[in-house]
Amino acid sequence: MLSASFMPTGEASTFPPPLLPSAPTVEHYRALFERADMGRYLLNSAFVATAVTAVSLFINSLAGYAFAKLRFRGREKLFQSLLAALVIPAQVAMLPLFLEMRALGLVNSYAGVIVPAAASIFGIFLIRQFAVSIPESLLEAARIDGATEFEIYRRVALPLLKPVLVTLALFTFMGSWNDFMWPLIVLTDDDLYTLPVALATLTRERVQDNEFMMAGAVVTTLPVLVVFLALQRHYVRGIMLGGVKG
Repeated sequence: MLSASFMPTGEASTFPPPLLPSAPTVEHYRALFERADMGRYLLNSAFVATAVTAVSLFINSLAGYAFAKLRFRGREKLFQSLLAALVIPAQVAMLPLFLEMRALGLVNSYAGVIVPAAASIFGIFLIRQFAVSIPESLLEAARIDGATEFEIYRRVALPLLKPVLVTLALFTFMGSWNDFMWPLIVLTDDDLYTLPVALATLTRERVQDNEFMMAGAVVTTLPVLVVFLALQRHYVRGIMLGGVKG
């Protein structure tokens, strides 16, 4: 993909296809940003993925901590119901979810993309399994000192949950960045498109321009690759700790 993105137009379609470009060129990347307005879509995706990640981490960590450490009626049955809902395909909920977003007036807005992703069953489960291992003595000591439950969550639980939060942030960011179906359904204005939707639109317009499409694929893939490499150490630590403690 990277090699083809630097090939002159038509070279990737020759037979046999070359492994390396005969005359490397950046014309396809220049066309992406100058004529296809890829910079706008890159910023759109960055904003949506960052917002979804931030909101999701806050809500999922609150819910996961509550299921792990707070006592309330129906807690176990509610948690079991959430886990049972994991088997329901996401596509099943898209029509009622779209109707709900339309009723709320959130269609063709970033809020319509962000709100449905604000909480996830997997995220709540991951945080809950990790938070169960937090010693009760730490929480009781904070309660004796007069801390409220939210202060305990913010000052005691969150620092201890950092490894799993980084892991969840990586999962959420990558999932939101690569999400194609829901933004395609809820966004109708071209200026609001995220990278996957914009790339699919360009595919219809330039169906034979393989080198151009490979350049678009590189631009779409590179940011999540950089994020993963930057957080890899925390990601591996969170997975290992979650596997041992969960």
